[in-house]
Amino acid sequence: MIKKNGNNEIKTLSHSTYRCQYHIVFAPKYRRKEIYGKIRKDIGEIIRKLCEQKGVEIIEAEACKDHIHLLVSIPPYISVAQFMGYLKGKSTLMIFDRHAKLKYKYGNRHFWCRGYYVDTVGRNKKVIEKYIQNQLEEDFANDQISLKEYVDPFTGNKNK
Repeated sequence: MIKKNGNNEIKTLSHSTYRCQYHIVFAPKYRRKEIYGKIRKDIGEIIRKLCEQKGVEIIEAEACKDHIHLLVSIPPYISVAQFMGYLKGKSTLMIFDRHAKLKYKYGNRHFWCRGYYVDTVGRNKKVIEKYIQNQLEEDFANDQISLKEYVDPFTGNKNK
């Protein structure tokens, strides 16, 4: 159940009411540009599927050429560290299962860097959403790339 309270979405479970939103950024090992290759769509589908399995809502997401931005709502019974361990671990296995040739590029079967960045979202939620939405365009402008994906790998919808 979701209660709309202005710009804040307050969710409820059987014994708790919460609004736990986080901005998370993580990157492939050695900041390799693998996300923008042929596997970009697969990575989006994998992350979306894993989030659904844990009950994590993706509010906004963007796959940049060498990192992922997520704005997510995580239920209070899951810590951010637990969720990130699950997301990075399972997605690595699924990526290597779908794209076996990557196993040889990434020694020890690690696709993602060890760490990640996380920040809580409060009053600046709209600013963070806008930043994530505009991140891709900024990367294109910086690299002078004119090719653009027309399908969002996280939602499967057409990009605006």
